[in-house]
Amino acid sequence: MDTLLSASYQPFTIAGLIMVGLVLIETASLIVGFSLSLFIEQGLDPDVYGGHPGDVGSAGSLGGLMGWLNAGRVPVLILIITWLAAFAAVGFVIQTLAISFLAPLPVLVASLIAFCVATPTTRTTTRLVSAIVPRDETYAVSNEDLVGRIAEVTLGPLDQGPAGRVKVQDPHGNWHFLMAKAAAGETPIPTGASVLLVDRNGPTFLAIPAPKDLTPTS
Repeated sequence: MDTLLSASYQPFTIAGLIMVGLVLIETASLIVGFSLSLFIEQGLDPDVYGGHPGDVGSAGSLGGLMGWLNAGRVPVLILIITWLAAFAAVGFVIQTLAISFLAPLPVLVASLIAFCVATPTTRTTTRLVSAIVPRDETYAVSNEDLVGRIAEVTLGPLDQGPAGRVKVQDPHGNWHFLMAKAAAGETPIPTGASVLLVDRNGPTFLAIPAPKDLTPTS
């Protein structure tokens, strides 16, 4: 343990701890009906994140780098976790091998090597992940397609104040976790209630209590 906390391993230990923390936060958020990954993606500039691999896009080099790393094929949180895991693992291996031969490399040198190796490793890994677990976009489901569907309030109550959260199933059986508010004139809608998504304002959907003759799969 003392070795992992030494200055030679410090950047890689920190990266590993951040990675574990993100995994735990996302797991806990999904349990309570909130997706950290979705929240991050909804706050990103689509010109930077929303491109396809290999596209430079209007965001220039950053958009090109994100596209090269398969942003858009996998959730951005998966991309971050994968890179942190690769950076930490490569750093640990580099420093352990260096120590076994002579002495640990300078932290800056080891970090630069780990960065250069972790980046293409992330590209390869996320490409495999995207092939195994396709994203919702594979089914060409847009936010507009979700208007008119029945959802369940997972974080409420929904009113005209700060947005709450709802979960809704698209026609392909995929679940989406969305930001939502009660439509103008509606009374607060409690957590667990079924709602009808009637409109949206940017990434935030507007909802009303679901008519009793409709079901969540309507």
